[in-house]
Amino acid sequence: MPAIDNLPGRAVLAGGASPDPTFRLAPHNVEAEQALLGAILVNNDAFDRVSDFLRAEHFSEELHRRIFDIASQLIRAGKLASPITLKTFLGEHDLGGVTVPQYLARLAAEATTVINAEDYGRTIHDLALRRDLILIGEDVVNAAYDAPVGVSPREQIEEAERKLYSIAENGRYEGGFQRFSDALTTAVDMAAKAFERDGRLSGIATGLIELDRKMGGLQPSDLIIVAGRPGMGKTALATNIAFNIARSYEFKLNPDGTAETVNGGIIGFFSLEMSAEQLATRIIAEQAAVPSYKIRRGDIGEPEFHRIAQAAREMQTIPFYIDQSGGLSIAQLAARARRLKRQRGLDVLVIDYLQLLGGSKTRSDSRVQEVTEITTGLKALAKDLNVPVIALSQLSRQVENRDDKRPQLSDLRESGSIEQDADVVLFVFREEYYLNNRQPREGTEEFIAWQADMEKAHGKAEIIIGKQRHGPTGTVELAFEAEVTRFSNLAREDSLPEHF
Repeated sequence: MPAIDNLPGRAVLAGGASPDPTFRLAPHNVEAEQALLGAILVNNDAFDRVSDFLRAEHFSEELHRRIFDIASQLIRAGKLASPITLKTFLGEHDLGGVTVPQYLARLAAEATTVINAEDYGRTIHDLALRRDLILIGEDVVNAAYDAPVGVSPREQIEEAERKLYSIAENGRYEGGFQRFSDALTTAVDMAAKAFERDGRLSGIATGLIELDRKMGGLQPSDLIIVAGRPGMGKTALATNIAFNIARSYEFKLNPDGTAETVNGGIIGFFSLEMSAEQLATRIIAEQAAVPSYKIRRGDIGEPEFHRIAQAAREMQTIPFYIDQSGGLSIAQLAARARRLKRQRGLDVLVIDYLQLLGGSKTRSDSRVQEVTEITTGLKALAKDLNVPVIALSQLSRQVENRDDKRPQLSDLRESGSIEQDADVVLFVFREEYYLNNRQPREGTEEFIAWQADMEKAHGKAEIIIGKQRHGPTGTVELAFEAEVTRFSNLAREDSLPEHF
């Protein structure tokens, strides 16, 4: 078998001179690559042990990349990969006096056993990741030295985080099939935690009882879309749920010093539309039951001021983190969410709202394709962080053209990807909003009928569960106080005390 220095791409030192001590070769193991390729050529079953995580680009030698690539194509096509079948696809190479057929024969002659194939494959894979990390490190150094005037250090950090995250995602070789008994253990653990948690829910309680009954709380790794037309209260619903969760937060310390959430959760809120101050004002208005326009104008009395102060004191102690940056791309949002989880912890992520996010800067496709990239990225982020992600979304205007204004899945803007990637789709609908906008002339029969409809709809909102992967669809009625934009539980007939 030829020595390392005689393989393509390797420089031979003249006269046996020692290498420059400042020059370092990137991590590699040519012998491991040769042993694995030999095992595959001798017994194609060895390929099955590495095919789910090892790719041609993980090999350090160009010839080895080509051998692995051609062998994988032949095996996947149901054909035999051997020194004889491969040599016709490789052409001629200068291997220091050894021909390609001879090199393939030597690989096969000195192959490792199939049993060791996976270990060799993981060695090759891990060394390739180390080479990628070296390249990222060099890119970070070079970018810091030669940064253009318009590029800020923050952008360079986010780009480095994106590259590292990409390596982390592509570098996983765990997974595959697991024993059903392991899955059963996980399911039983989830049921036990649900039994211990307030409300007996498997997920995180929203504080809205009927919604929790239908959904079992917010489930980890779910992408939850909250959609509605302007004025329906999408942001109000999201802030209500987020505040309820943050206010209920309880944790316990593990033996290793890390905190584990027991109840409620830590909230990360991306407010792409409103400033942090506007969002805080809205939440104070909801919790203090004082209209936000009165707070802005200072049109409040002493009792109202005390309620505002009390709500503000309570908000200072809850784990609720707001990012008010506008114009974020999905990659930037993902980097900031991962950083929040690493530094402060994270249990629920809220994005207000989806259409204000951007895709990758290099894309020049249509908006539909960009939204596809965004929703796919949000679903991947929910799985990666293992937290529920609530993303608000606008609805198209076609709702307004129907007599029944209740939204449907087809009303979602760029609905294909949103509907496909979402685990849960919630529509916010308030009949009172539409009735209020079409008041007939007083004294007419239409006005009397309109008044009766208004009485029925007053102070009520519907949350329509249009899609739910692990539960029923249907409608949940909530109370809605328009002045303070607050959703709350609606008293049900069967929960009221008996009338005498």
